[in-house]
Amino acid sequence: FTVTSSSAVSAHTVASVIVAVVEGRGLARGEVGMASIDLKNPEVILSQFADNTTYAKVITKLKILAPLEIIMSNTACDVGNTTKLFSLITEHFKNVTFTTVQRKYFNETKGLEYIEQLCASEFSTVFMEVQSKYYCLAAAAALLKYVEFIQNSVYAPKSLKVRFQGSEKTAMIDSSSAQNLELVINNRDSRNGHTLFGVLNYTKTPGGSRRLRSNILEPLVDAETINTRLDCVQELLQDEELFFGLQAVISKFLDTEQLLSVLVQIPKQDTVKTAESKITNLIYLKHTLELVEPLKAALRSCNTPLLKAYYNSLEDTRFGIILEKITTVINDNTRYTKGCLSMRTQKCYAVKPNINEFLDIARRTYTEIVDDIAGMITQLAEKYNLPMKTSFSSARGFFIQMNVDCSTLPNGQLPPEFTKITKMKNTYSFTSADLIKMNERCQESLREIYHMTYLIVCKLLNEIYEHIHCLYKLSDIVSMLDMLLSFAHACTLSDYVRPEFTDTLAIKQGWHPILEKIAMEKPVSNNTYLTEGNNFVIITGPNMSGKSTYLKQIALCQIMAQIGSYVPAEYCSFRIAEQIFTRIGMDDDIETNASTFMQEMKEITYIIQNANDKSLIIIDELGRGTSAEEGIGICYAACEYLLNLKAFTLFATHFLELCHIDALYPNVENYHFEVQHVRSSAGNKEKIAYTYTLSKGYTEEKNYGLKAAEVSSLPSSVILDAKEITNHISKQILCRQKSTPEMMKQRAVYHLAMRLVQTARNSRLDPDSLRIYLKGLKKKYEASCPAPGQKEEQQ
Repeated sequence: FTVTSSSAVSAHTVASVIVAVVEGRGLARGEVGMASIDLKNPEVILSQFADNTTYAKVITKLKILAPLEIIMSNTACDVGNTTKLFSLITEHFKNVTFTTVQRKYFNETKGLEYIEQLCASEFSTVFMEVQSKYYCLAAAAALLKYVEFIQNSVYAPKSLKVRFQGSEKTAMIDSSSAQNLELVINNRDSRNGHTLFGVLNYTKTPGGSRRLRSNILEPLVDAETINTRLDCVQELLQDEELFFGLQAVISKFLDTEQLLSVLVQIPKQDTVKTAESKITNLIYLKHTLELVEPLKAALRSCNTPLLKAYYNSLEDTRFGIILEKITTVINDNTRYTKGCLSMRTQKCYAVKPNINEFLDIARRTYTEIVDDIAGMITQLAEKYNLPMKTSFSSARGFFIQMNVDCSTLPNGQLPPEFTKITKMKNTYSFTSADLIKMNERCQESLREIYHMTYLIVCKLLNEIYEHIHCLYKLSDIVSMLDMLLSFAHACTLSDYVRPEFTDTLAIKQGWHPILEKIAMEKPVSNNTYLTEGNNFVIITGPNMSGKSTYLKQIALCQIMAQIGSYVPAEYCSFRIAEQIFTRIGMDDDIETNASTFMQEMKEITYIIQNANDKSLIIIDELGRGTSAEEGIGICYAACEYLLNLKAFTLFATHFLELCHIDALYPNVENYHFEVQHVRSSAGNKEKIAYTYTLSKGYTEEKNYGLKAAEVSSLPSSVILDAKEITNHISKQILCRQKSTPEMMKQRAVYHLAMRLVQTARNSRLDPDSLRIYLKGLKKKYEASCPAPGQKEEQQ
């Protein structure tokens, strides 16, 4: 169980979270309690919430935690009598280990006792929050009992961070939306970095990258918190010295959370391995605490409230107290180094001399043995006149290595006293019987040293435990600063802009952040405008004209703004979304026996059941998997349902019939992606040139499906037939809905009213400019109301 340095951490961190889930029975069905702990981070997260029958919240929360193992009570998993929640979880998490624990271990009284006993005093307010939340307490009891059992260790009293996480503070993005938008995993290749996480991830520590991942999956919904973050990013961008100073310090931190989790566990048996890992961890702890001062120095001149608050948190005297306690026992120059032999030496000489005389004797013995080994190898080299040198590996201990061409060896063989010979190119590695004996003596004296050092370290740790809470604060600060630096770094590589938060979604010339990374140049940018009065946009345009990319781009920009990052646009304002839903993609799913159409229906049902006025909904084609008439019917009905919400909805479709819904609903806007027709040099064929530019109104393109088919080398006879049949059908469907003057007037009144409300709410104009703006509104209104005599009623 070691702490990795930050460079060794890839984006694909190994799962290490264990979750216990319990659901109420009888009338309380649907009330779910969860408790989770990361084996690499000693923080217990409790949550309890009421969920509907689809269990969307539970599944979403579990997907975000990406657990290694899920624990449920045996009553939920009885064969032939499994609960719906259990079957849903097993269906969604096929590769996760399931463990059933007897129901008696899910005991809320025991859970409360555990929390009282283990929760660090700084976090004890959580006690008030969870006292009556029986389900999450029951889950906590089973979880902690199980973890102590598998880890074969107990947590030190008052050493854990425990927090209760309701589901109000963050926006909800369901797992299929996270997948569609490629937030953390690329759909084509999971090792590929073309994801939103990949675009923003310039973090230097494992804690920072974990924090970024969980923020992307659960963005904030509180504008004040988001703006505090944005202020920091702005300061980091404006103050180069601060940016590079902080980055230099942050990148030296190891995995602080994992270090903490090893420190707070007290092993049930003492073995050489536990002794060695505790000593290593103490060295890591010293390394970490020595970085507090440089971190303070880097933050000293900052101005933003959040960075100032971090600076003040680092003023905590306990960092000094712990470091002082450590330095009374541990040598000043003991530090984290790379390489197993140098780290072994660091561990041997970690404790200062004259603290324990037996330890000093054992160390002298060890030094003598190491010197003897070196001397013996030098003698052997002289005896056989070969260039031997001493080498070390953690697996073999000391051995002999030499670079020599085998033709120079007598008979091409090494002398017979050498054994365990391995050869790589011209490098021989080998040992001898004497060396093996010496290695054993060396290991023996090391064991003694480790044992005595371990006793001293344990005594030291017992004195430190009461101050350990400040380390939670430190790891929190480091991961947060790391994430903010990462946002600032991403901004410098591309022209992102700071988002504002209002009641309008307005993006001027925004582009798709992941596409920019793939294409290595700036993609075509587009505008977006949705308000409470125009909260439904229908987008049409030929295949491949850019509809899907545009829709995803809006959702990604929304998420970026809500985690405190800058956004790829010239200007942008967002309305905070409490939920983000997407219905994208045309996949059938053989595993769950769902055809394309059933899959679409499931997704749209989920949206309709869960959407509220503060949602952002993105639907990329609906009703494609069935006949055109039914498809249009379903689309129309779904649109009408969503139109009654104040949610912001963007709907891309190939059903042009749908565009006429704007005649009935004034809050619908039609947009389309333009294409141009280019005659090829041969003169007889027309080619389509995609502009990827969004314009008002619906697409004028007719039969673009046929044009796409022509390019795809279908036989020309088939295409001619298709054209003929299409013309025939089109003639039959020429009776279209037309807007009456009355409808146009109503629409104009509606738009004017909406603009006035918005102006009253958000306007920062001075009186003169406001007068000009209102005159402009009046002109616009008169232009869209051609019939005379209507102006007076309005004024």
